[in-house]
Amino acid sequence: MRTFLVLFQKEWRENTRNFKLLWIPLVFVLFGITEPVANYYMPQILSSVGNLPEGTVIQFPPMTPEQILMSTINQYQLIGMLVVTLAFAGLVSRERKNGTATLLYVRPISFTDYVSSKLAVMSIIVVGSFIIGIMASLYYTSILFGTIEFSSFFGFLGTYIIWLLFVVSIVLFSSAAFSTGIASTISVILVIFVQFVDGLLGTYWTISPWKLPMYAGLVLNGDIPHSSFMWSMLITILVIGILLIGAVYFAKKNIFKAKI
Repeated sequence: MRTFLVLFQKEWRENTRNFKLLWIPLVFVLFGITEPVANYYMPQILSSVGNLPEGTVIQFPPMTPEQILMSTINQYQLIGMLVVTLAFAGLVSRERKNGTATLLYVRPISFTDYVSSKLAVMSIIVVGSFIIGIMASLYYTSILFGTIEFSSFFGFLGTYIIWLLFVVSIVLFSSAAFSTGIASTISVILVIFVQFVDGLLGTYWTISPWKLPMYAGLVLNGDIPHSSFMWSMLITILVIGILLIGAVYFAKKNIFKAKI
């Protein structure tokens, strides 16, 4: 436990120095605020900059608070996940490359503690950024569009947090197993590209970790297919465990790749 705490403090200081504790939450907050505000004022924005004939009235179908939150999630699914994958793709591999890992490996540390400390800090930053951002979105949504039932919101929140932990596990595993460049590519493919494939072909299956963002929206609307949802959650948690075990294994196996 003492080793874990020392490594956790090291990771925390490092992410403080490179300002990830600042700019990643700001990205999520920015999109969290922008989405409800932009949707609310969109008719006025188009009227003022759209070069439309005088007297033209633009009307959009009213959006529900649930739709606004899911619109925010759509932004997180692309820009947010791209930020997360690229920001943390070198979490383990960069230490091997710059020689930092060598200073750690010569000490009697547990690789489980080593990976766990990185997982803990990354999860705090990513999940914390999402919670801050979505709460900002919820605040402006409640002012501009109406309130959301809290039980549904917390179910939605929990479902999406499991998805974020799945993303964190993919990035951590890729960084432990590969170089930074390859880890970035694999993470982007698995997190973002597979989402597009699932969106195009996903009607042929209902159980998948990549379905969780969609199920989060269904939880928010109170229209959730319980069997498929529960199986997707269980499989996702199982895959997270496998990825973390793999991250520990490859962190230990790739010791010889560390720069001396």
